[in-house]
Formats: sequence, structure tokens, C-alpha cells
Amino acid sequence: MANSELLKKALFKGFIDKNSEGSNLDPKFIVNQPDKKDFFLNVLQEEISHCQTFTFSVAFVTQDGLNSLKAQLSDLADQGIGGRLLTSTYLGFNDPYVFESLLKIPNLEVRISQKNGFHSKGYLFDHGEYQSFVIGSSNLTMNALKLNYEWNILLTSKDHGEVLSDIQNHLETEWQQALPLTRQWIETYQETYIPTVEKAKVDVDLLMEPQPPVAESYIVPNKMQKIALKNLAELRETGARKGLVISATGTGKTYLAGFDVAQVRPKHLLFIVHREQILNKAKESFQKILGGPASDYGILSGTSKDTDAKYLFATIQSISRDRHLQAFARDAFDYILIDEVHKAGAASYLKVIDYFEPDFLLGMTATPERTDNFNIFELFDYNVAYEIRLQEALEEDLLCPFHYFGVTDFEKDGEVITETTDLQYLVNSERVDFLLEKIDYYGCSRNDPKALVFCSRKEEAKELCQLFQARGIPAEYLTGDHSVEHREAVVSQLENGDIHYIFTVDIFNEGIDIPRINQVIMLRNTESSIIFIQQLGRGLRKDPSKDFVTVIDFIGNYQNNYMIPMALSGDISRNKNNLRKDTFDTTYITGLSSVNFEAVAKERIYKSIDAAKMDDMRTLQDIFKNLKNRLNRVPYLQDYLTSGVVDPSIIATKNTSYYDFLVKLKENEGNISPEANKQLMFISRELLPGTRRHELFLLQTLLTKSQVSLAEFRQLAKNHGLLSDDETLSSVLRTLDLTFFTGGIKKSYEGAELVALQQDSQTGSVERIHRSPGFERALQNKYYVFLLNDLLATALMKADDYVREQPLSLYKKYRRRDVLRLLNWQEQMVDQNIGGYTYKNGKFVIFMRVHKGENFTGAQMAYEDAILDPQHILYYTKSPRSITSPESKILLRAAGEDEPIAGGDADERNQEWQFYMFAQKNNDEGTDFYYLGQVTPISGTIQPHMKPTQDGTKRSVVSAEFLLADTLDSKFFAYLVGE
Repeated sequence: MANSELLKKALFKGFIDKNSEGSNLDPKFIVNQPDKKDFFLNVLQEEISHCQTFTFSVAFVTQDGLNSLKAQLSDLADQGIGGRLLTSTYLGFNDPYVFESLLKIPNLEVRISQKNGFHSKGYLFDHGEYQSFVIGSSNLTMNALKLNYEWNILLTSKDHGEVLSDIQNHLETEWQQALPLTRQWIETYQETYIPTVEKAKVDVDLLMEPQPPVAESYIVPNKMQKIALKNLAELRETGARKGLVISATGTGKTYLAGFDVAQVRPKHLLFIVHREQILNKAKESFQKILGGPASDYGILSGTSKDTDAKYLFATIQSISRDRHLQAFARDAFDYILIDEVHKAGAASYLKVIDYFEPDFLLGMTATPERTDNFNIFELFDYNVAYEIRLQEALEEDLLCPFHYFGVTDFEKDGEVITETTDLQYLVNSERVDFLLEKIDYYGCSRNDPKALVFCSRKEEAKELCQLFQARGIPAEYLTGDHSVEHREAVVSQLENGDIHYIFTVDIFNEGIDIPRINQVIMLRNTESSIIFIQQLGRGLRKDPSKDFVTVIDFIGNYQNNYMIPMALSGDISRNKNNLRKDTFDTTYITGLSSVNFEAVAKERIYKSIDAAKMDDMRTLQDIFKNLKNRLNRVPYLQDYLTSGVVDPSIIATKNTSYYDFLVKLKENEGNISPEANKQLMFISRELLPGTRRHELFLLQTLLTKSQVSLAEFRQLAKNHGLLSDDETLSSVLRTLDLTFFTGGIKKSYEGAELVALQQDSQTGSVERIHRSPGFERALQNKYYVFLLNDLLATALMKADDYVREQPLSLYKKYRRRDVLRLLNWQEQMVDQNIGGYTYKNGKFVIFMRVHKGENFTGAQMAYEDAILDPQHILYYTKSPRSITSPESKILLRAAGEDEPIAGGDADERNQEWQFYMFAQKNNDEGTDFYYLGQVTPISGTIQPHMKPTQDGTKRSVVSAEFLLADTLDSKFFAYLVGE
């Protein structure tokens, strides 16, 4: 459909009749809604990503606001597209740092308005055939883009629209009168610049109002700490003598420990850490909270032996030595605290823990997960007093905001960095130039880098460091070969600004506190989501020297790239659909942080997700062991879902059933028959996804009743707010007695029937639903009943992702046979027989693949199916088909272009058809298709064609355009159509 027609529809819907058909150009009222992960930033990024040029007129700009758009601007630069920014020095809000950052964006021309009171907030985008513009209250600051209560309106216009013309003319006049941004201008501005206020914490519209004096601050528990303190107190009231706190790095674990000691008031405290540098800082923190004379606080380390102190802070190396340990009575300390307690599997820690007998032992860690099979949870009697991970910590504003940039790594002659790339390629001069260009572009807070650079190997760290030094960039490298003293000296150099970069391998993954780090650079494959978060966390501690942290992740062709969205989103379920969504839609990051991927880097992640084997046995075994360690029992499917460690469907279908998985691990707590196991297999493969609740509720009922009437089943569905029509109930019963299934699938399920139907002898209609004989036999086994209850409960939890009142849910994924089952088909069809579409009884179901790939061999000809825009889809019939073929006649009649279909029975001739559209991005997404919603064929678009085939002949097909009932979400649309 032409853009002019789309625009007319949009304007009519937006300003005349909200119930009329709109388009992707509809006006939009935009308000930040953090609870719904809906931000003005999303709209701005989307418009930038698809424009041909742009002009912004914005009074206030901050580095973090600019950062949120840098990846999109970089992608535009790769396409040769640029834009303009008109800003100001109004109220002295824009600092020199942001002007320096603006100057580094090659495809952005910046000018400074000289107009008094310049306070505009407008964003104009040229899309070629139409223009869009946003006018409202949002400046280009992260607060305005994500958190503040702002009003903005997105409108669309043709070039000759009067409002647009007025805006363009005005902007052009202002642009011509403004000063170009240059290095010399910045230097002059910097000489006279006086900071106004801390911009991140005040509404810029209040800058002219007098500010009240800031009250003296006291150290008080934050929200997280208050909850943890309450939990610890309640834990001790139960008689527990051990507790574990799991808290993201930088969230105040040491202060939390101090507050807990303050509420316990022990006679003697022992605080154990693994490094003396941490020891001194911990002692200082406790003194601030507990007060008292300095003599109350002592250190036991290689250089100090204050063993008589009331509060003793010791390194594990010192306290574990026999001569020190045995100098204390076993009950010398009534409160012992161990920092970084995930190291407690080491012999030195166990030796100390086994020796002392405190009233209470507290362990603190950011990462309790272990790879050496040691069970931290068991060590602390499974008493997790409190847990807060990265996402929650960001939401509570406990960490420094970060801007993550997934960027493409160095590429030359088509060769991209991989896990096995030769060292010479990693450290050559061209790659260093490439890295420096990207690092400079994405920058850091206040343009004074204090960075950790994580490398893949020691030689790479050393040689890259030397190459940086050769370019006059102060840098050092650290590996496990360096002494603790040397490491601490280099860290001090970084914090003092004597060097800008530390290149390292592994040693800074944990246990190091460098608050002033404002840049984290990743030049290595993501080995695990745990290590990724540990390295990211090195920069997230708040510090007055920085406003945010820049994280630059150079993404090569790594097999493990799929772990990046896993780590950032916190979703470790290993569900491929979730990982794809978390790559194209990064609104899961809360607060003032952002996640952005350059286009090429994003495609590398998609490629990794498609290729990844999410159900390899070793990984699933590790997940099982870790969860068992935490629960202190065998985990079942509900446990995997509630803990989020893996999608239970993955582990339940790895073998015949989850029972078989447990048998392989020798963890089964009972035995069941092969017949019963086949029933579990059927339920796991067909019902566990939770796409329809009817079967689940009926089976739960049949666990306690041997039979129910059809009327009782209908009422059961109504009670749960489900569809209760005859067709749906009949479909449920055909599923459970297996008559729906055909071919090889039916054969694999043979003997797993769960219901037997009693029919009326006269009408043949179902009267009662009985347990099948096999189901009756299986239910005699208590372990089977336990496993079945777990399966059904888990499936009903997963069903919460699907709507109740409709058979299908938008944007959810379905197999072809799921679709036919949920639309009440009598029988399953073999996927090959369905192909791109099938139709029956008024339901026309279409399965399209958006990108078929260069080597697609699934058809005799090159089909050109396409999602034209968020509301329109172009689709081709199978071949050979003509305008008089049955499906063409159905399309024509649905579009209002033809008489009722000739031939067939009366029902078929007068049938009203519903059309359902499903799509895959590409051939690598397996057998699942996203449901895009119902569609309607558009009058005037149903056309015959002759298309060439692979054998050189031509065959007839028919094309049609469809209108989606629900406009596609913009990010989802971008994901589907993106290469």
C-alpha cells in the first residue's frame, strides 16, 4: 500500500475516528512507563534506525542520553547516513564532556544556538516518502528518555504538509544562525564553564529555582539492606546458626554486614576476607557504622597481629595457619563473617569453619554457583537470608548505571575473530587501530577512561598493552603471574589516573574493588553468564568520579554469543525464543542503564542462538546438580521454572521424559512402568508448553475422579474462564485419546491414551469421559502420580503466558500441529503436507518464512513472501495455482471481490473464512512459528503470476496482500524483517 494511503488512514484514526483502520504511521502519544518497560527511548531508537536523515533540536544533552543512541548512529554511519543536532548552552546545563562526545560522532553535525532561552525538544526524521517528528517535553538525557514523567507526541507528514513545512523552515533558519561545534569552541567553553547542579538528580526545569541546602548525610541501610537485616534477624529467631546473603557486586554487602553486627552486638567478631586490601576497607566501613574507640578494631594479616581486638578483621591466609588458629578458643567469636564465601570450598576456609563454634556464621557472595561441585548452600544449612541479583539491584538504584554496547570485532578480508584465532591476528596494528576507534567513539563518563580490558589469553593482554603504550596511551597488564603487591600497585595507578587501561585475564573476575572504573572492555569469548556478570560488575560500584559505566563488548564469531543476552537479561532458561527476544528488545534493563547492539553484532548473536545446542547432557547435568545443591533435594520441573535456570520443556523432553533423565543420573526416587513413562512422554511433548489449559484441568480432575460427564467438563472449563464450545471440548478429547494424531507421531504415542469416551448409543455424542485402562494402571503407582502432578502444575504455570479467552496468543510460538489442534482440526496433518498453508472448515492457516536463505531448497521456486510493514503482509500461494483455484476463490470472496464459491457442499459455499498468520524469521528457527494474529486479504491485491522454477520452466502462482488485525510491535517487526 502506498505511503500516502497509509498516512491518510493514520491521520483519520488519530484525529477523526479511533475505531477506524490505522497503519504503522498512526500518531502516538508517548509517556515513559517503566513498569511496562515502555520508554520514549524505544521510539527514538526505532525512528533513528529506519530514517534516511534526521535533525534534532534539543536544549539539554547528557553523555548518558547520547550513549543510548550511539549504536544506532554507528549503524547509520555504516550506511552513509548522517544527521544534525541543534543544541545550546542554556543555563550551563550541557557540560564540556558532552560536547567532546558529540564531536566524536562522525555522521552527526552539531551546532550551538545563540538564542536566549533556547529550550526546544524536537526530533525530526526523514524517511524518504514521508517525514516523522516528535515534539514534547523530553530532552536528550537518560532521565527524560526512560524515567521522567514526560509527554511527547509522534506525528507523520508528507513533505508538502504545512506543519512539517513550518518546522523545517524554522529549523533551517535557526541552523544557519547557530555556531558550528568545533574543538576550539569547546576549549573556549571549558574555560568559562561553571557546573550548575548534579543533573542526574534534578529536573532541569527547576534549575532556575533556588535549591534548599542539603542536609548532613548519615549512613543508613538502603532498601535492600533493610529487608536483608529483617530476614537475618528472623532467621536467628528460628534457632539458625548460619545464613547466606547473595548480593550483586557493589550493592553494599560490607555495609549490610556492619548493620547486622550492629543489631546483634556480638562480644567478639571475626571478619574473614581473602585479600588485605579488602580487609582495610572493611574495617573502615565497620568503624563508621559501629563507632567506638579505634582499639576495638584490629587486623590479623601478614603485617599486623591485633588478635586481642573486639572486632578482628583477618585474611584467610593468616587465620588458617595453625599457630594463629589454635591461639583462639573454639568459641572465641560469637559472630563470624566470611566475605566472597563462594571460595569456602578451599581447604583453608573449611579448616577455619570447622574449627570455630560461633553463635552465628554469615556468608556473603555475589556468585554462589560453583564449577567444582562444592555445595555452598549445604555449608550454610540452605539458609539463604537474602538474594538480590543484577536486574533487581539496578531497579533499586544500588549500582552505577551502565551502557552496554555489543559491537562487531575486527574483520579483515572476510575473516572475523573466533575462539581459535591466531595470536598474531589479535594483536596486529590494524586491530589495535580498530579497537581504539570504537573505544574512543563509545567513550566513558567525563571522558577520563579508567578501564579494565578483559582478554582471551595472557599473551594478548601483554602485547595489546605494549601496542597501546607505543601509541602514547598509558596502560599496564596483569595476569595470574603477577604478585598481589604488583597488582595492587597497578590498581592504584589506575585509580589515580596515572594509567588509563589495565589489560587482564581472569584475575579481576571477582574479589577486586576499584570504584573508579568507568569503562569495561571485553575482548574475549563469553565463557559463561556467571563470568560475564562478574566482569561487568567490576565497574558497577557507585563513585563520585563517574555518572555511568561504559561496557564495550567486541563480539566475534563466537559459538557462545548466545550467552550475552542470557547474562544481560538474567533469563538463564536456555529458551531460544527468549534469547532472540532479549537481543532485539532490550527494555528488560531497568533504571538509567541501557543495552545496545550494533546491527552486525546482533546478527552474530542470532546466528549463535540458532546454532546453539541448548540441551546438551553435560550442561543439563550441571544445572540439575546446582539446583539440587540449592534445594537440598532432587529438583522437579516446577523447580526449574520457578528458579529460572532452564525451561522445563528442554529438560523434560531431553529423553523420553524427565523420569528417564533422573534414571540416567541415578536420581529417580521411584520406578514406573514403560507404559506410564510413555504417558509422561506424551504430556511432556504435547501439553507441557501450556498452550491450552483444558487438557491440564481435565487430567487434574481425573486424578481424583475416575470419570466425569461432558457437562461437568464444560462447567470445569467455564469455571476457569476457558472456551467451552463443543468444538473446543471435542478437540481436547481427541488430543487425550490420541485420535487427533496421525503418522509417525501417532505411532510413537501408541498406548499412551489417557481417556476413554463413553458415547450415546443413539446420537454417538460423548456422554462421559473415563480414565483409559492404561491411565488407571499407571495411577496405582504413587511415584507416577507425583511426577504427573509436577508435570501438570508446571504446564499450568507456563500457561500463564497464554491468553485464556482465545485459542492463540499473539507473538507466541507454535508448531504446525499445535496450531491445528488449538483451532480444533479433526486430525493432525503431516508438516510436509501443510507446507505454507492449509484451510478447512472456515479456518485458513498460513505459515510463512521471512528469510528463506540463499540455499533454501524447500520449494521449487523462489517465493517472495514479505512483511511489507507492521500491518501488511505479501504472500504467494503454492504452485501451480491460478486465480480460479479453490484457495484463490476463498481469498477473493474474503476480500469482497467474488461470488460465493461454486461447487462443494452448501456449508463450504457459504463459509465465512478466518485467516491466521504465522511467521519464522529464517530456516534456523526449527519447527516453531510466531503467531502474528488474524489477517484479512486486501481487495485489489490478489493477482496471478508466472514464476520461474529451478528446472527453468514457469509455473503459476497467486499473490495476495493481507492486513493484520493487530499492528506488529515495532521491535518485533524489526527483528523479523532484519537480515
